[in-house]
Amino acid sequence: MHMNVNGIPRQRRLAAVSLAACLAAAYPAAAADGTAAAAGTALVNCSPPGVKAPPCYSPQAYQVAYGVAPLLSRGIDGRGETVVVGPEPAAAPPSTDIRQDLDAFDTTFGLPPASLNVVNIARSATPYLCGDEEITDTEMVHAIAPDATLDAVLEPADLISSPAKSAAAVTSVIREGVALHAAVISISLSIGEHFLTSAEAAQMNAALEQAREQHITVVDGSGDTGALSRYGPPVEVGMPASDPLVLGVGGTVLDVSPAGAYLGEMAWNDNTEASGGGYSGLFPRPSYQGGLARARATRGAGLAWASGRGAGLAWASGRGVPDVAANADPSTAMALEYDDGELRPNQGTSASGPLWAGVITLADQEAGHPLGFVNPAIYAIARGPAYHRAFHDVITGDNSVLWPTGVFTGYTAGPGWDPVTGWGSPDAQYLVPLLAQAAGPGALQSLKIQDPQRAGGAIEPARACHWRHRLGHRLARPGSSAFTSV
Repeated sequence: MHMNVNGIPRQRRLAAVSLAACLAAAYPAAAADGTAAAAGTALVNCSPPGVKAPPCYSPQAYQVAYGVAPLLSRGIDGRGETVVVGPEPAAAPPSTDIRQDLDAFDTTFGLPPASLNVVNIARSATPYLCGDEEITDTEMVHAIAPDATLDAVLEPADLISSPAKSAAAVTSVIREGVALHAAVISISLSIGEHFLTSAEAAQMNAALEQAREQHITVVDGSGDTGALSRYGPPVEVGMPASDPLVLGVGGTVLDVSPAGAYLGEMAWNDNTEASGGGYSGLFPRPSYQGGLARARATRGAGLAWASGRGAGLAWASGRGVPDVAANADPSTAMALEYDDGELRPNQGTSASGPLWAGVITLADQEAGHPLGFVNPAIYAIARGPAYHRAFHDVITGDNSVLWPTGVFTGYTAGPGWDPVTGWGSPDAQYLVPLLAQAAGPGALQSLKIQDPQRAGGAIEPARACHWRHRLGHRLARPGSSAFTSV
């Protein structure tokens, strides 16, 4: 869980600007090929008073960039589906009111009124007060699947104070999602595997088994500390994303044209924060990941190697994380709105996870029933001829991170699946129908979408942009919403 509401440092703003210019030059035809967003909606000001920062993208820009807009235009908007988000820490004054935040968000960006239920597991006396995480989760899902119902599950305010409390909160949210008969559960929390007791891991896995039996998709961000977990060393991945029953979502840096057309992406890495990814020490490689090339650790490439750290990374055979990815960088973020009238950037895999939860919600509606455990279908589509139509393959970047005790070497992104960005980000206009087809018996063998010709020579320009970006970082619909509280 991570939100920065105080603006973006100058070095990162300069890097973001240079990244956008670099990718635009590397992919000059991309803007012309994309679907344009509504005039004047792609870029918005997310700078706090007195702070100069890059603009954020509007929800409409994200809808265009990730292929959601064509689905919305034909009525695939999440209606009839329920998404559980959490665990959300119970908040107290002077926090904002989630109802007012969502109303403001909808009014500013012309979205339909949000339908929100607050599930007050924490027994909070102020259940509608919210923090950054709840705003990120709800507004991102709502931007992608605007007519879906949102059930926000409140857990105790100190849920991230220890791994044990975090594990209990995650397990509680999954169980609550099962009880509520949700279509999708979106989790924005990662707990390093070695911080969990065997009992805690087993309880979480048992809850996930219940979700699979009830045909519920569980999505989780893979974490914001690269090759480490949120609590620090050692190099490892975190649950629940590392459980094979979860769709793990990593982070990227997105670039779109002023009209909202997709230009490119690279792995998210801001030195101390990066896309969570690697290999599980608890779960063996699941059958749907069979045959994937194993990744090598990124030793060298201009990064310091901390002696003794990362040993054993060269080859790995556990469950690979993440499965997919989407933007997590605040410099290229979708705008969030609070009821104070300011727009702020979202960030981290707490943003990319809910985005994918929204995409799966659209696929559930397209199919006419919950898809449930989608990982095998995701991998079958990605291994097929439609891969480069249904996904944006992210081929540059790494998730090595700087910690107070040194640099911890992670993994590199590359063509196809990798342990930094998975298969990449969605082009939902193609992926959603494919997932809906994959829900039927024998459908995986009949998926029919031609693989488009990709632009030749794209790898080197993208890689050049990546290293310039990394060097830049190192320099140093109006109306009342429907709300209920449970």
